[in-house]
Amino acid sequence: MIAAAFRGRQGSFALDATFEAPGSGVTALFGPSGCGKTTVLRCIAGLARLPEGRLTVNGETWQEGRHFVPPHRRAVGYVFQEASLFPHLSVRSNLTFGLRRAKGDRRIREEEVVALLGIAPLFERPTTMLSGGERQRVAIGRALLSQPQLLLMDEPLSALDRFSKDDILPYLERLHAALSIPVLYVSHDIAEVERLADTLVLMEAGRVRAAGPIAAMVSDPALPLIHMPQPAAVIDGHVVSTDARYGLSEVAVAGGRLIVPGDLGPPGARQRLRIPANDVSLGRNPPQDTTILNALPARIVGVEPAAGHQMTVRLALGPDGTGAALLARISRLSWDRLALEPGQIVVARLKAVALAEPPAVADAGGLRQP
Repeated sequence: MIAAAFRGRQGSFALDATFEAPGSGVTALFGPSGCGKTTVLRCIAGLARLPEGRLTVNGETWQEGRHFVPPHRRAVGYVFQEASLFPHLSVRSNLTFGLRRAKGDRRIREEEVVALLGIAPLFERPTTMLSGGERQRVAIGRALLSQPQLLLMDEPLSALDRFSKDDILPYLERLHAALSIPVLYVSHDIAEVERLADTLVLMEAGRVRAAGPIAAMVSDPALPLIHMPQPAAVIDGHVVSTDARYGLSEVAVAGGRLIVPGDLGPPGARQRLRIPANDVSLGRNPPQDTTILNALPARIVGVEPAAGHQMTVRLALGPDGTGAALLARISRLSWDRLALEPGQIVVARLKAVALAEPPAVADAGGLRQP
């Protein structure tokens, strides 16, 4: 478990942020530019020190009162927005530098990092001959080989173009699946957060507004994420079966099963689904004579007004309405014509389901849609 609390001023900026994060998986610090995300990360790394601070990482106190562990003694791997590689060294030598900084046992092996990040073909290249995505992969590898207890990533994709982002995202997903150390990931891109994060820390104006599991946070009516122009539900599931004839997989989620395109791996393989609210329609009865593959019973949990005479309907999948959270963005006219209201069981018709694919089969965008 990571427990952090920082309070103080840096110039004109005031920070008062307190949160806890799990000791494994990816925790995203999300919010608009200037809300304090990077300042929090720098405080955790020991690069910034505010008048009041408390930080515990996996039972070890790094800051409390006058006690302050300096940055060089914190087992932290830091990946910046720009890959800060040594330009006079090869890729191999940059990775070796990470190994020299390692403290304690080498729990993260070089060959595993190289394989996860796909950087073996780059070994002898000078870093000046790498693309932006390749440079970030090497920077992540160097940070991991320092054997950190905690990996900090400060908007690692923000300096990349769309194609470079699409190139590196599958590698980040590999790390997500393979790493046992916690990752704190700073971003102001909700699509990145929905794809990678397990836990979300929502920040506004130097404060933590809310923190919790990503699936619950994006559908919480008290938070601004549900009111975004294109909200989406995030649902984790596992593969049940594949159909080679039609190129489809069946994925079980809480409250039902979904048919999605592609061979998504063996039974039991974990998949994360992203279902845009604009691609969910509601009906009283199951659809007939339609190309829509996914129509599931769901209970209306609540409804929120949206811009342009729209309604954002909060749903819970399953005939008893106890399954995964789902969102539907419909017109106020449709809501009134169907006489919908909270508590009713309806049929949610999913026109599109996007998912983060296994890295081995990821396409250029890392997403597939039916």
